[in-house]
Amino acid sequence: MRNRLLTKLIPLTLTLMLVAAPAAQATNDGRGFYGATDDKVVTDAGFILIIFFPLFIFTMSMLQKALDKRKEARKAAEKAVLGNATWRGGW
Repeated sequence: MRNRLLTKLIPLTLTLMLVAAPAAQATNDGRGFYGATDDKVVTDAGFILIIFFPLFIFTMSMLQKALDKRKEARKAAEKAVLGNATWRGGW
């Protein structure tokens, strides 16, 4: 399975690199895809990063909190059903 995946993934990656290589070169007088990079563009990109990372961390923390809460509820329900096996049963 793994070998089959690698035999498909490696040629696909190499093909993608060969196709993307001309676009990766500095065309358009070194301006790239976006255009001229001046102070405003760099500042806006910095502000986007400043906003993105705290929001990403907050979102992932809330997701982890919700998943941990579900896990604890599942463990508590399992414990309530099974209980302590030594004290179950009768005479």
